[in-house]
Amino acid sequence: RLAACFLDSMATLNLPAWGYGLRYRYGLFKQRIAKEGQEEIAEDWLEKFSPWEIVRHDVVYPVRFFGHVEISPDGSRKSAGGEVLNALAYDVPIPGYKTKNAISLRLWDAKASAEDFNLFQFNDGQYESAAQLHSRAQQICAVLYPGDATEEGKLLRLKQQFFLCSASLQDIIFRFKERKSDRVSGKWSEFPSKVAVQMNDTHPTLAIPELMRLLMDEEGLGWDEAWDVTNKTVAYTNHTVLPEALEKWSQSVMRKLLPRQMEIIEEIDKRFREMVISTRKDMEGKLDSMSVLDNSPQKPVVRMANLCVVSAHTVNGVAELHSNILKEELFADYVSIWPKKFQNKTNGITPRRWLRFCNPELSEIVTKWLKTDQWTSNLDLLTGLRKFADDEKLHAEWAAAKLASKKRLAKHVLDATGVTIDPTSLFDIQIKRIHEYKRQLMNILGAVYRYKKLKEMSAEEKQKVTPRTVMVGGKAFATYTNAKRIVKLVNDVGAVVNNDPDVNKYLKVVFIPNYNVSVAEVLIPGSELSQHISTAGMEASGTSNMKFSLNGCVIIGTLDGANVEIREEVGEDNFFLFGAKADQVAGLRKDRENGLFKPDPRFEEAKQYIRSGTFGTYDYTPLLDSLEGNSGFGRGDYFLVGYDFPSYIDAQARVDEAYKDKKRWIKMSILNTAGSGKFSSDRTIDQYAKEIWGITANPVP
Repeated sequence: RLAACFLDSMATLNLPAWGYGLRYRYGLFKQRIAKEGQEEIAEDWLEKFSPWEIVRHDVVYPVRFFGHVEISPDGSRKSAGGEVLNALAYDVPIPGYKTKNAISLRLWDAKASAEDFNLFQFNDGQYESAAQLHSRAQQICAVLYPGDATEEGKLLRLKQQFFLCSASLQDIIFRFKERKSDRVSGKWSEFPSKVAVQMNDTHPTLAIPELMRLLMDEEGLGWDEAWDVTNKTVAYTNHTVLPEALEKWSQSVMRKLLPRQMEIIEEIDKRFREMVISTRKDMEGKLDSMSVLDNSPQKPVVRMANLCVVSAHTVNGVAELHSNILKEELFADYVSIWPKKFQNKTNGITPRRWLRFCNPELSEIVTKWLKTDQWTSNLDLLTGLRKFADDEKLHAEWAAAKLASKKRLAKHVLDATGVTIDPTSLFDIQIKRIHEYKRQLMNILGAVYRYKKLKEMSAEEKQKVTPRTVMVGGKAFATYTNAKRIVKLVNDVGAVVNNDPDVNKYLKVVFIPNYNVSVAEVLIPGSELSQHISTAGMEASGTSNMKFSLNGCVIIGTLDGANVEIREEVGEDNFFLFGAKADQVAGLRKDRENGLFKPDPRFEEAKQYIRSGTFGTYDYTPLLDSLEGNSGFGRGDYFLVGYDFPSYIDAQARVDEAYKDKKRWIKMSILNTAGSGKFSSDRTIDQYAKEIWGITANPVP
């Protein structure tokens, strides 16, 4: 999603830049909700062919797995043997907005050649073994994020990562050499002034040893020259501080699959250690945690994030809070060696898709009141709406546009789930990947508490309640059990609440199936309150928070990721804040371990209501147990749901009150849109271009 916004901005800013990825035949998965909860089925997006892609049979590169390292008499080294697959390019053109420029997203498909098809075996009836390599090639681009609980799964993921890196770098080098004659003198030292490679998280880390291999083994450079070129070419964006997402690959798996690249990684590690010992004696004690290789005898691994930081010329985080955490915590030791290496680049979203296209009614109003449509490519112009924030005419138009979007959303919900929702109720939405740190569990516990209180109210008391429709959407990773339990719980709560005649005029709970960009384009414009409630310090940035805010939706959230900056831009009064701050989290976890946490009675009440069987017979004990106890694996409420629950419920009560004052609410909505200018991906990409890549606009004349 982020990369899609970035490509849109690169093209619109006329930058000479393009993207590389893999052409996944079955995508992630299509989510279906059954009685048992989430089911995953293969995505069929390529079934009827894609009209946007252009297959490039003339752009094919060999990618080698396994094999061994051959040493020639002169001491030079080369990969040999193993299995060789071909990477075939498919180009997806990305047009810029109101430019003549189109850039390309080049996606690789994996193929085996006709020579690898054993005709003799096939004619002998050995069909599977005759096409073994073809079958292995198909696996590489079958699925995004294949399950990695097994050794086979881990190997396949590593294959995917290397396949992307090797094909893309061979392509980049081919283009550089092709243009040598007319553009540059052909010196490899000029490569970094012509090429910048941005590694989007740790998944493309293998670009580092592979670029080194190509320069040394294929182009004949020595180590020092190849390292200089690689270091000046490659930059790294960190997208997470979650320990399980900072990739660590088994050294034995790496050595088996990529023997030459593993040699290069070992040499990078050795030279880094030597550099620290010779230039920074004071850091020697930190080397074990800073090195690229973790050689612990139990489980020797390659730490991909460390490899990125050691090798890249620039490292950036994706929101101010996140970048500060990188500098002060995760990568603090490296900062003392390379203080200038670390930057912040707050994420952004494209206003073309996320307002102009997905919310035509609101777009027209914005253009009318600003007296220009230039905001679509200069989003800072939205601040011009602030002076009309109290204008009654604008209020009326704004409310009408929001109602139109809410009706469109209600139709989608009816079509997708069969549930009827009331467009005059407060539309409260949380859509994002299901993960314990994103705390959809807190949201549903809040809805359960609300339901219980409604059940206890008299008819007169209910009249004073702000009617609310709570919507949750997102995919849970196929093997992430607790995330799948959360999906089931939302559905089970909805089944009871929505069919309870005493309450369903005041509360509905709906799980939106198969969340994706097309669904988001309907949900975001129709949303009035959006929940971005991750444990502080755990969400690197988030970008859906920006999309909601841009569409005049008010956020309830913690001081996490880009929420911090959104609140600064839209104004503290137009953001519902709750929860612990990032710098308190470690201390609160320690308090919990020491038995000092006292749960709020409302939190206990909500959990008990689920345990009582009100929402069906499914056993939610393992899910609720993650919130119990003070320590231990899968216990001790690591994500602080219990600690933040009381301030969350209080903030939701403030939301209910604010929504009753329609004038105040619409003003808050207008000021959210008006404060969203900073969060254009045009601003983000302009900063990458100037401060990391060193490139300027190159418009087609």
